[in-house]
Amino acid sequence: MSSFHTYTRRAWLQAAAAAGAAGLARANAPAAPVAVARCRTYEPGELFPVLERMFDQIGGLGRLVKGKTVAIKLNLTGTADRRLGHAPLEQTTWTHPAVVLATMRLMDRAGAHRIRLLESPWSTAEPLEEFMLKAGWEPQDFVATARRVEFENTNYLGYGKQYYRFPVPKGGHLFPAYDLNHSYRDCDVYVSIAKLKEHLTAGITLAMKNSFGITPCTIYGEGAGEQEPSLVPRGGRGAVIHYGRRPPSKSAPQEIDPNSPREGGYRVPRCVADLAAARPIDLAIIDGIESQAVGETAGSRGSFPVSPGLLVVGTNAVCTDAVGAALMGFDPMADRGAPPFEFCDSTLRLAEELGVGTRDLNRIEVIGTPIREAVFDFRAARRERGVPPPEWLIPRRRT
Repeated sequence: MSSFHTYTRRAWLQAAAAAGAAGLARANAPAAPVAVARCRTYEPGELFPVLERMFDQIGGLGRLVKGKTVAIKLNLTGTADRRLGHAPLEQTTWTHPAVVLATMRLMDRAGAHRIRLLESPWSTAEPLEEFMLKAGWEPQDFVATARRVEFENTNYLGYGKQYYRFPVPKGGHLFPAYDLNHSYRDCDVYVSIAKLKEHLTAGITLAMKNSFGITPCTIYGEGAGEQEPSLVPRGGRGAVIHYGRRPPSKSAPQEIDPNSPREGGYRVPRCVADLAAARPIDLAIIDGIESQAVGETAGSRGSFPVSPGLLVVGTNAVCTDAVGAALMGFDPMADRGAPPFEFCDSTLRLAEELGVGTRDLNRIEVIGTPIREAVFDFRAARRERGVPPPEWLIPRRRT
């Protein structure tokens, strides 16, 4: 017998009400312009004027950063010694330093008071500068780019004396609030500089997914303290956020529904959407000049380098990620079961439901290069490379 007949009238009414609420949230979600441009290299002579024009197209940096403290969340996922073949990390999985340097220079010119570079390096409390040096980056390059530059490892207290609580509007999907490093509170402008990549658990990893790394592992990590945060991070976020095998430190807000699914494809997208609502991204920059297909880290099974030759910039993270998804050959309106969300829920839909922004391309003004002229189809690249479909690559689910 078809499962259609097992639903009660009450269940159908509840489903209809949920669908109606989702439709209302979509209609009311804010929209903002997104700039798209081709950029083939990281050479300053090409990159700098392209970024400058894109920032002007979305209203200019001055109105965002003049006289302000700017926090830039980098995407330095994984460890500093991993490589995809012989390519440096910034050409495959990390935010490229050239994009960061160009952005900082333009922000300094626009009058930014202070620029903080932030990241939560894998399972370490070492200074962010030390982590950069391990990857062959030169922190002094960043210091010399703007008048006042600071670095902070936000995987623990860092230079702060306490964590700060960020409630999720509308109650949240996974947690009602998150306790984070002070730098995400002590800033006027929060910027996410991400990479244009696929993700084995969340389907895609763009500006919003980059914020997943703002959760300190002293609270949300495998080695977090039971009652209070640990002094230093130990391990990653898998046990707490991906699979829910243990709660975060009891000093932080606990899970909304302890009986919800214990699998990454359900939990990670909800955490990403929560964070996008709790600590909104004021400026989203997606580096798609060089990247990799299939996974998010250099160790992702089956991954390989790609060269989309694209940059995407916007002031609403959902709108920017929706355009980014479309540029990758995906439908931003897709959800679980359809590419790129075959085994997960859509971060775009979940953030839209929290009122962060719209994923509907019909409501988003795309400035610069039209999407249809700039698409780099990640799944077509897989097929050309002979990489099997996602069923072969998805991590084994855990209960």
